[in-house]
Amino acid sequence: MTDPIDIQGVCAPGYEAVREAFAANFTEAPEGLNEQAARFSVLIEGEAVVDLWAGHADTAKTTPFTEATLTSVFSTGKAVMAILMATAVEAGQVDYDQTVASLWPEFGAAGKADVTVAQLMSHQSGLPGFSEAVDPTIWFDVPAVLARLAAQAPMWAPGTASGYHPVTVGYLANEVFRRATGRTMGQALRQDFSDLDLWIGLPESEHGRVAQMRKPTAAPSLGTIDPIKQAAFLDRGSAPGGRGSAAWREMEIPSANLHGTALGLARMLGVVANGGVLDGRSVLSAGTLEQLTRERIHGPDKVLPFEISWAAGLMRNDGLKVFGPDEAFGHYGWGGSMAMADPSRRLSAAYVMTRQSPHLIGDPRPKRLLQALYAAL
Repeated sequence: MTDPIDIQGVCAPGYEAVREAFAANFTEAPEGLNEQAARFSVLIEGEAVVDLWAGHADTAKTTPFTEATLTSVFSTGKAVMAILMATAVEAGQVDYDQTVASLWPEFGAAGKADVTVAQLMSHQSGLPGFSEAVDPTIWFDVPAVLARLAAQAPMWAPGTASGYHPVTVGYLANEVFRRATGRTMGQALRQDFSDLDLWIGLPESEHGRVAQMRKPTAAPSLGTIDPIKQAAFLDRGSAPGGRGSAAWREMEIPSANLHGTALGLARMLGVVANGGVLDGRSVLSAGTLEQLTRERIHGPDKVLPFEISWAAGLMRNDGLKVFGPDEAFGHYGWGGSMAMADPSRRLSAAYVMTRQSPHLIGDPRPKRLLQALYAAL
């Protein structure tokens, strides 16, 4: 028998079905997925119409999940990474059409001289992982990671197809951003968006707010395994390891270890939903926003078993339809987190949780919430 769900937060009149869907994610979830905490935040024109949370931040169920609790959102942080890169474009510090090698000459080795920033951000550079086995502790040595990737030959002809870069794209994008702006993405996030509870590189002083994650009970389905998928996801060194959770949290890995709240994510995606504006402040012009969100490549992805329309770091809703029924942009994270923006409705939303599922894109829990949300609009 399921214990009653103590749901906290706000739900505006007319959105009661969203609250019911949020509760159903606990009471009707497959076995194991109800052992969780979660938060779902929805903004329309920057104002919260739904901001709900429930559950416990720890597996022992002694610490309630609150509005101040941080969660690791894994690849959902790529949406924030994409917006940060767009701010550098807005400032004239980088151009999507310039080559990565124009900022980082070493990157041009081994057939990558013509890879553009837009291609890098849309997973077309052919570097989804290391082509030779590495120890997972290498990820904590940023210069070693960058040197290895810069020297590596692409695993397919850059610009001809996308192949999702689970971790590497964060190191590559952060280096481009650093060379162009003089700051890392983590520094820019804290300096330029300090009122958002989002962190790329979490200081030790904030670790006490982080919820414990429950890993998936099964591995994600990648389809037929080949060397590209093996390098991206399945090699021992495909992801950081060997240094402990504290060291991992403190690293800047924009593609994989952003910590934050659902409300912070929804507010950040509001930049895309509201014509480049955040809380009355112009962050991106219409021209930069168009460059950020327009399609860069569309087709079968070489890593994920989906046909994906990629913008410059954002997933486009075309085909996937995992961000509601309309044109929308966003990103999913390993295990189920999600952040999205629907400019036609000036709507942004985000879902975070502590119990991970095997879904790489389109976890049924946020999909249920989005379905209820759009039915209420």
